Amino acid sequence: MLIEPMSLLTNLVSEPQSICHIYFADNQQAAPDLAHQVSFPRLELVIEGSLTMSWPGSSELTMKGGDVLFIPGGGWNYPVWQQPVKTLSILFGKQQIGFSILYWDGKTFHNQNKQNVLRRGPRVGSFLLQALNELVWNQREQSTAQFIVKSLFSHCIDLLKSQVQTASRSQALFDVIRDHIDTFYQEPLTRESVAQAFYISPNYLSHLFRKAGGIGFNEYLNYSRLEQAKCLLKGYDMKVKEVAHACGFVDSNYFCRLFRKATERSPSEYRRQYHSQLTDKAIN
Repeated sequence: MLIEPMSLLTNLVSEPQSICHIYFADNQQAAPDLAHQVSFPRLELVIEGSLTMSWPGSSELTMKGGDVLFIPGGGWNYPVWQQPVKTLSILFGKQQIGFSILYWDGKTFHNQNKQNVLRRGPRVGSFLLQALNELVWNQREQSTAQFIVKSLFSHCIDLLKSQVQTASRSQALFDVIRDHIDTFYQEPLTRESVAQAFYISPNYLSHLFRKAGGIGFNEYLNYSRLEQAKCLLKGYDMKVKEVAHACGFVDSNYFCRLFRKATERSPSEYRRQYHSQLTDKAIN
């Protein structure tokens, strides 16, 4: 079952007793073999079950549901996977934050979700991480630590929401531009003219088509025009040159090359095959 980091974090922030104990690793000891170590700060949270863990400055401890381990950049932790447990790892990189939800059923790991979100806007997250770093040397301040961790979770939720909203707006804009191309395919459309019509830059237009549509702008423009050309070839006794011009192609030879590449047939062959199929169906 897929678990969304945003819904999980929202529950952790909204429930008063969701965070139990905050543990702190330091980065002053060399990491043993097979330990987890990266150069960025991390939060390791036990969602359900229990997990035996060791880290710098501590012998093995059993973390239970709601327990959190803060690991500063360069620090390490060493989990011992025995009993079934579900965990959330949050990695605070320079450019983005990574979320990983993992379930160990006692025999096999199940990666239930992995997601990244860009770090942007006010440097709230950096200040909160700096505050946690200060608490590494004063671990008795549990109430303060819990407050900071929940604040970090809230910051992550804001970034995740922003990403969803941005993706939604991008998809909506892509759909409108695509409809515009499908309507005005016969016009001399270019990347620059379409971008200007929607008050965006040509580079952003290209990015939008790649990101939201998985296709290049010119690739989609040609696709839309070729689909219209197929309709004209099927329904009208027009010359190939006339079909090309009616669909926005200035050069009929270029149109024929694109059409053959897309269908493995010339426009004339496509028309003959279509009418032949219609005749066969009528006879049968």
